[in-house]
Amino acid sequence: MAVARILFGLGAPKAGTSWLGRYLADHPDCHMRSVKELHFFDALEEGRLERERILLEEKAAGLAGRRPVPRGTRLADLRDLAGVMASGDEAAYLAYLEKGRGARPLVADITPAYGLLPEARLRRMAGLAADVRFVYLLRDPVERLWSHVRMIARRRAAEGEALGPSAGRILARVLKGGEDHIARRGDYRAVLGRVRAAIDPARLWLAFYEELFSDETVDRLCRFLGIAPRPAQLALRVHAGPELPMTDDQRTAAARWLAPQYDYVADRLGRVPAAWQAHRMGV
Repeated sequence: MAVARILFGLGAPKAGTSWLGRYLADHPDCHMRSVKELHFFDALEEGRLERERILLEEKAAGLAGRRPVPRGTRLADLRDLAGVMASGDEAAYLAYLEKGRGARPLVADITPAYGLLPEARLRRMAGLAADVRFVYLLRDPVERLWSHVRMIARRRAAEGEALGPSAGRILARVLKGGEDHIARRGDYRAVLGRVRAAIDPARLWLAFYEELFSDETVDRLCRFLGIAPRPAQLALRVHAGPELPMTDDQRTAAARWLAPQYDYVADRLGRVPAAWQAHRMGV
């Protein structure tokens, strides 16, 4: 059987990629393995295949050690992916995507970190099969940044620690040039520059988070992917961060720092959603 149509989801973190993955995993025309983000190509690019293999084996061992041992496919999927990392082989990766596909026309790997890959790697991914498509999701830069900051603050927080002060300190470091891992993931100028240079525009679908949760946008996505339109759980939010409002000063400082991102997206895509305009015009 020929390799299926492949989708790579590159969207910025906290821009709807988990919701997209959930929708496609439930779609009868799409086959996805149960591991949420595969990270094959960024591990390959950065020379950390062995580290990823060890992490996957540890997760599998932890799952297998539960009593009773959980049923289902996740344990097998973790072990299979560890084998792919051990091989570092694109053919093994493709076989992993295909395993269990049956007659479904689409397989998908939704790994937002792929957005940081260099142009050459993206070009290679685009040539893995006769039909490879890419989705990149964008979210209002200030809202995306603050959501990402809250997520990191929650991960680092001690038990019972208030998130507000920690999130404020992380945000302040970002705006001063620190916490580069957060800033890079939302650098639309850099990511879109590489993505649009490497990928045929006909194979690239860009969408705004603010417009994603609608029947019209979901239907457009399905048409782009060549799968049957299917209703989505539009009210569902996956991995929503803790509620924590920004202060007015934080919002103003972030909007000012991110102004080049607003301008770049507006210039390159010809528009931005109305929800972006208040931050873009308010600096």
